Amino acid sequence: MLYKSTLAQQPITHPPATSSPTNKQRDLNRIPTLQPPRNHPVSDDNHRLHTLYSFLGAVLGLFLPVAYIFEGILEGDKEGIKAATPHVFLLASQLFLEGVAYSDRFSVPMRVLVQVVYNSTRIFSLMEWVRSEIWKVELEGSSRRVVMGRILAVVNLVYWSVNLFGFLLPFYLPRAFKGYYSDQKNVKD
Repeated sequence: MLYKSTLAQQPITHPPATSSPTNKQRDLNRIPTLQPPRNHPVSDDNHRLHTLYSFLGAVLGLFLPVAYIFEGILEGDKEGIKAATPHVFLLASQLFLEGVAYSDRFSVPMRVLVQVVYNSTRIFSLMEWVRSEIWKVELEGSSRRVVMGRILAVVNLVYWSVNLFGFLLPFYLPRAFKGYYSDQKNVKD
């Protein structure tokens, strides 16, 4: 009873209108740090074209090949499964390792090298998939499956080759290294 009566006697105070959480967050962001931010993003993930490009890569590189593999299990196409599986495995491994590398423990060049190395390796597995699909005899599966496997393999090879040789190597890798090492140069001064 004594506890309730003391609470009832205390006046209710409201925080001033100017102290909102956003103002407090802005004040905390103004505190200078000893080191400049070294893990700034290399690309703008909020850009619509980047989002569409990433979504297209997920559909072409992961969801459609997984569906192709499951259909191959149902139809008994062991050659198609054997050809498509390395690409899907490498892409799933890349996604896992990117999740690990994007923690604060790894530098920006290491994050970028994960993408470049996995994309380079995946190009070879995609070339094997295309070779396997082109030389596949149509008697092993339905003609629709053979045509879809060929189209899927070639489209994946084109998409990931453009990703590696048209984006990662000429633009993303130099931009990441320049941003990272220019920050390093400013720290030494």
